[in-house]
Amino acid sequence: MLTLALHYFTPSVYVARALSFTVAVIATWLLNRMFVFDADAGGSRVAEYGRYFVMQVAGALSNLGVFVALIELLPRLGAAPIVPLAAGAALGAAVNYAGATLWVFGARRADR
Repeated sequence: MLTLALHYFTPSVYVARALSFTVAVIATWLLNRMFVFDADAGGSRVAEYGRYFVMQVAGALSNLGVFVALIELLPRLGAAPIVPLAAGAALGAAVNYAGATLWVFGARRADR
């Protein structure tokens, strides 16, 4: 999506990245609703998507925060950034899953 956005919508890599992130969040929200969580539980889809978007941003910031912190605290990891990348990805995934389970889709159960 990043490449498509750069080619067809904008010359700015930052705008293209924001578009690709938004498309990814919409796609994963729909897939999670259909295959992971109970999509027929009712409630406002707009509110649910808003919560989901907030959690995806939190996960992305957690991911980036761990990546930067590890490289700043242990500069040698800059030579092998796969380690901080993996650590950040693990925390980001945990934040996203916990948020989706407890707040995004779990809020439906509390609404009943």
